[in-house]
This record gives sequence, C-alpha cells and structure tokens, in this order.
Amino acid sequence: MIRGRVIKYGDDVDTDVIIPGRYLKHGADPGILRTHAMEDLDPMFGDKVKERRIIVAGRNFGYGSSREQAPLALKYAGIKIVLAESFSRIFFRNAINVGLPVMEVPGISDTVEDGEYIEVDIKAGIVRIPAKNRELGGTSIPEFLMDILEAGGLVPYLRRRLHAENSSNSR
Repeated sequence: MIRGRVIKYGDDVDTDVIIPGRYLKHGADPGILRTHAMEDLDPMFGDKVKERRIIVAGRNFGYGSSREQAPLALKYAGIKIVLAESFSRIFFRNAINVGLPVMEVPGISDTVEDGEYIEVDIKAGIVRIPAKNRELGGTSIPEFLMDILEAGGLVPYLRRRLHAENSSNSR
C-alpha cells in the first residue's frame, strides 16, 4: 500500500518537462536528475516533493522521447507512484524497468485534488480517497511486472533471477 499526498498535473506531460534535455549530459546522476525533475513545468516541485510523494496526472503522461532518465528523475526525487488517466507506452515500460510504479486510473484527474491524501493498492488496482469516501479502479499491474517493481527494476530483477538459477545449478 502506498499512502500520501498528491502533486497534480494535467494532460500531456512530456519527458522534456519531467527532466529537461539540458541535464542529460550528466547521464543518470541521481543528484542532477532529482534536483531538476519537473523544474520547467513546476518550479516548486522540489519543495512539494518533500511532503508529497504521489503524482496524479491526466492523459498521455510521459510522451516524447524514450529516455529512461524521465522516470528515474521522478524516482530519485522521491516519487513513490505515478497515477494517470493514460501513459505513453515507452514511459510506462521505462518506469517499470527502473522500478517506479505507475498505474492507469480512469477518472483520477477529475476526482483527486492537488495536495489531497490518497491510498493506492497497486496489486489490487485500487485508489482510495478517504476524505471523499471514494474508491477508483485502476489497471492492476500483472504479476510479472510486480515482480520487477518489487525487485527495484529490471536490472535487479534479472540479477536476482540469474543468481537463483546459478545457485540451483551448482547443487
């Protein structure tokens, strides 16, 4: 269960505003990505993320380039999950690959307000809004993707699997 307050954005948040291209020369440096996440869209993001760890957005979140630095920037900044009406397919996959939970939730942008407290059961695909006594159904994450998220991303997941296979083969 992921619980927390929301930072809310609208439709069509692209990867260039999630992490501006001018910082990509630093690669995947956590300090750079964390510091500059969302700065062109929301100059107060760095202050907001100190107390709010859930992003809620409209349609087409993460469209644009295929850079995996975009979900990394959000993860390094402290975001625990991104909930949106819809995601760019490549952003969705990159987020899973780097271990940032994402979930499509129809109606969330019309229901949840900026700063509102919510609870997310990602395995069940449910978002609870206690102050409004409401629940929204989202697209639950398949078990194999949950395994990747729980491992912290695709690379740690594969390392774990290879280690388990090597351990069982050496017996």
